[in-house]
Amino acid sequence: MIGILELLAKLVIDTSFSWIRMLIALFLSIIASIAIGILAARSRLAGRIIIPVLDVFQTLPILAFFPFVIYVVVATLPGYIGINAAVIFLIVTSMIWNIAFGVYESIVTLPAEFIEVARIYGISRIARLKKIFIPACMPRVAEQSVLSWAIGLFYLVTSEIFSTGNANYAVKYGIGVEITKLAFSGNLLYYAIGISVFIGFVVATRFLLFVPFEHYSTRYTEEKKKARRWTISFQNLKQASHEKGYHLHTPRLHLFSQHAYKEHPAKKVYAKKSRPLLMTYAYIFAAAALAAVIAFLVYNYKFLIGYESQTALALGASLVRVWVAFAAILAVAIPISVYLVFMAKRTSRYILLFQVIASVPATILLPIIALSLSGYPGHGEITAFLIFFLSGIWYVIFGIISNSKAISASVLEVKKVFGINGSLAWRKLYIGAIMPGLITGAVTAIAGEWNASIVAEYFTTSGISGSNVVSSVGIGIGKLLDLSLANGNIILLITALVNLTAMILIINTFVWKRFYRRVEKTSV
Repeated sequence: MIGILELLAKLVIDTSFSWIRMLIALFLSIIASIAIGILAARSRLAGRIIIPVLDVFQTLPILAFFPFVIYVVVATLPGYIGINAAVIFLIVTSMIWNIAFGVYESIVTLPAEFIEVARIYGISRIARLKKIFIPACMPRVAEQSVLSWAIGLFYLVTSEIFSTGNANYAVKYGIGVEITKLAFSGNLLYYAIGISVFIGFVVATRFLLFVPFEHYSTRYTEEKKKARRWTISFQNLKQASHEKGYHLHTPRLHLFSQHAYKEHPAKKVYAKKSRPLLMTYAYIFAAAALAAVIAFLVYNYKFLIGYESQTALALGASLVRVWVAFAAILAVAIPISVYLVFMAKRTSRYILLFQVIASVPATILLPIIALSLSGYPGHGEITAFLIFFLSGIWYVIFGIISNSKAISASVLEVKKVFGINGSLAWRKLYIGAIMPGLITGAVTAIAGEWNASIVAEYFTTSGISGSNVVSSVGIGIGKLLDLSLANGNIILLITALVNLTAMILIINTFVWKRFYRRVEKTSV
């Protein structure tokens, strides 16, 4: 047994490897998000394609695709480089969506004068990017990066302890791997030290990385203020524009609007000429892809029928587990959130405590939970329930708190004026006030549960201490994905992914979007 000082040194080294993966993923996510967000905001055609794609992918359980990502990336880049590339790619896919939306929102809400002045005085696109677009989006990038980092930690730990029945796919150095080893060693003291080191890195990252990043982003806003200095008043600008033969307009900007700005006449002419050709290529590509899919289905229909029935049963079992855990999440999260928003006197202290607790991903607690319950009847189902619960509850709590703090004072004022108390206050005030945040948190919480299914439903020690199944349910989509990759059944793997994706999209369309519309109508 190694000593505590040696253990601390090893934990610091392992966590440093994990943090390097996280930093690389965050850097790539920010660069890609800035490019994607600006393109979607400044090009009407690109916006029509990019925004729906972002909207779909941010609600999909990205972790469910990890077995397939491992297969593809490791096949392309064998060995340790491949598995690290797969882990970084997975983290990027978890971080990028909300940063990209933040960039998009910042650009479409830019004052129209900035763009008009840039056009009139012939400012190059590179100069616009440096002086206008990047200064406008950096504050939102810094704000969303904090959230993306927290989400990425869940995927980091999960990807590091992920096992597929093949030790070649295991990450060798990382805090997720090391803490899992400590859990299997049975030394609770060392396991607690590992958790403490992880939390210490999380807190240090907050103060050493994100606080300076937020200050740095405010320096970019100074560039935005400088841009205002070289803009002239709107009346003078109008006169200058007419002298140069332009007609100046200030279109009304709407968030997530596809008509966020009016294009230059020359640009419109170019777009009219190029769009039919682009659409023709798009139709040809879509027709070819559809023909390929139909041919594949016809050729493999016998196998696919069996795979489809197997996938449907597994998906149904996981769906029940997800919604049972979600019901328990609501039963716990709603009272806690209402208390923090409307009743607690030291809300900030409670929130800070919850942030520290929530910084420990559910997947890092999975080994000790699975080992503690291994001797009890139904331990696989109990383990899966607890991991689902812990993977979703913080999304609901923080979703409600962040969306309800702004209106808490007015709700309390109404309660005081009309003397509403007890159950009536819950039914008439609290539930209605927290509903927007509850729906937002619910969507992300359920996505978190689906992601957790990959390890919650089937967890082994592959690549860590032999190859033993520690926790497993009877049937589930997460288990099916794990086993299909372990057995090399790629067709079954793809069938399961397609069915899971289709189900998520159907639920988002017919359940959550209807809830959003209903809340919007009642809040108007």
